[in-house]
Amino acid sequence: MKNNSFTEGAILPKLLKFMLPVLFAMFLQAMYGAVDLLVVGQFATDADVSAVSTGSQIVLTITNLIVSFAMGITVAVAQRIGQKRPEEAAQTIGTGLIIFAITGAVFTVISVIGASGLATIMHAPEEAFDLTTDYIRICGGGFIAITAYNLLGSIFRGLGDSKTPLIAVGIACVFNIIGDLFFVAVLNLGAAGAAIATVIAQLISVVISFSLSEKRSFHSN
Repeated sequence: MKNNSFTEGAILPKLLKFMLPVLFAMFLQAMYGAVDLLVVGQFATDADVSAVSTGSQIVLTITNLIVSFAMGITVAVAQRIGQKRPEEAAQTIGTGLIIFAITGAVFTVISVIGASGLATIMHAPEEAFDLTTDYIRICGGGFIAITAYNLLGSIFRGLGDSKTPLIAVGIACVFNIIGDLFFVAVLNLGAAGAAIATVIAQLISVVISFSLSEKRSFHSN
């Protein structure tokens, strides 16, 4: 892997080169709900629009929590790589796998089993309550994929590679748009279709991240 050391030479160009892909990847992740809402608004009912609008706030909140946890892994891995301690970096990654597996499972259980409760907390309108519950429950089933993508992304960034997570989420966003159009506009599944498209896109981002990781060398220079 190319050495992206921040301890040598001018810091600002390297920081911008690293930071901008991170910000753009986070922006694309946050856009899943917006894309769902846009497509549903064009091809589904007002109740579906309300369901996506309400449910996506829950999904975005939990996703932001996962992203925050991932930043901790990024910092820990980067410190050990910078200190030329790859064995400890590998141990940190292993610990991260355990933590993220537990985190993903907890968020999945909360959102799948407690979907109706979350819809109540968000004051989902009565006419859209069941649709909101379905949207949260289906998206919640994909939180394992969301945690897996963010863990992989945190590892890449800790190793100085912020472009690979951006590539993965960018491709996934394209599939999310295609999925929304197919499930909502073609199959008329409304809010549930938008949720299914989101989960599939998240799974694709994980597959792409794994695929790209196999082509990288994770040893520090």
